[in-house]
Amino acid sequence: MELLADEYTSVYGYRKLTKLLRRQYRLVINKKKVYRLCKKMNVLRPQRTLKIKYPKRLANNRIITGSNQFFLGDGY
Repeated sequence: MELLADEYTSVYGYRKLTKLLRRQYRLVINKKKVYRLCKKMNVLRPQRTLKIKYPKRLANNRIITGSNQFFLGDGY
C-alpha cells in the first residue's frame, strides 16, 4: 500500500485507488477500507471547496405588483 501511496495518491483519490487495487492486484477490498488506510498514512489530499452559485437576477428591470405577472420560459 505504501508503494501505491507514493505513486498514485497525488493523482488518484481513495475511490480510484480502490478500483486500481481491484483491477491490477485483484484484491477484494472496500473503498471504506482504502479510505481508512489512506487516512492512517496521511496521504489524503484536502477536499476542494465548492464555489457558491448565486441566483440569477431575472426581474431586475420589471416592476411586479401582483402574482402571475412575470413568467419565464427557456428562451427568455
